[in-house]
Amino acid sequence: MKRRDFSTLLATTPLAAATGTALAQGGPVEGRHYLVLNPPLASTPGKIEVVEFFWYGCPHCYAFEPAIEAWTKQLPADVAFRKVHVAFRANVKIHQRMFYALEALGKEATTRQAIFNAMHQQGLALDDAKSQAKFLGPLGVDPVKYQEAFNSFGVVTKCQQAEKLSEAYRIDGVPCIGIGGRFLTSPGQAAGGQRLPEQELGQKALQITDFLIQRVRSKA
Repeated sequence: MKRRDFSTLLATTPLAAATGTALAQGGPVEGRHYLVLNPPLASTPGKIEVVEFFWYGCPHCYAFEPAIEAWTKQLPADVAFRKVHVAFRANVKIHQRMFYALEALGKEATTRQAIFNAMHQQGLALDDAKSQAKFLGPLGVDPVKYQEAFNSFGVVTKCQQAEKLSEAYRIDGVPCIGIGGRFLTSPGQAAGGQRLPEQELGQKALQITDFLIQRVRSKA
């Protein structure tokens, strides 16, 4: 989902199977399957940070979620994963506040799939704190504590930090994956210009992510 107009990432790409991918032929290609950040961002010694930039309302993030959720359960000890919610426009900023409010309450992981389902299956906008609190109540989120977290200085700060990191990685669409402060890839880039089913795009993006993790590790 693009920053400027949020048009469908694959609007001009029919979801049809293809064979003979560049990935299979010789590995990921810089500039085609992934980008190199120059200069690289600062990183934590001894850890390779992988960041998924996403938006609750992005249909491609929704489609990518099962694959990346399964992938995170098998990470090696030297890889640290986290999600960062982008804020490309006003209503997305409200969703970003919801993400960090839930994270502050320790409820984000347990409510994420319900939020995705509500937005993409039920058509709920969840674009104000009151409707969010009402929706989250039955999921075990105290409405009063949620409102407090939503308006807290800590959550505002987290949102500001997320925006700075998105800018540092030069994010202009989601989902995107930042690796070790050095590389950036996405399901869209993973296609390498080919026409592929969205599920396959997600798997290829994670294959490229594994490849780039090894690149970071080999240079550590």
